[in-house]
Amino acid sequence: QVQLVESGGGSVRPGGSLTLSCAASENIFIVSRVGWYRQAPGKQRELVASITMSNSTGYEASVKGRFTISRNNSKKMVWLQMNNLEPGDTAVYYCNYVNDLRAWGPGTQVIVSA
Repeated sequence: QVQLVESGGGSVRPGGSLTLSCAASENIFIVSRVGWYRQAPGKQRELVASITMSNSTGYEASVKGRFTISRNNSKKMVWLQMNNLEPGDTAVYYCNYVNDLRAWGPGTQVIVSA
């Protein structure tokens, strides 16, 4: 059973913006470090941003300064604001717990193309 469900992907031009959303169903969300991952065609899934229960954040080098992760514990939601998107950001994006992975959801597709 999928515990985290992603939404908000789409197709944008380079330089555009998107905001991804992740809805969690477990109460463990409140005390968990949550991450946004992505998997580009032919590549392994990678962690691009994470946020702890106390809102400490971390970013993969290529997205630092462009992506912002945030959360609302009462709503059990996590968001990824993506600005100045580049073609290299094209991937399927997933959310999951960083230290206690759950079954992967379907993800949400992001395509950045001119």
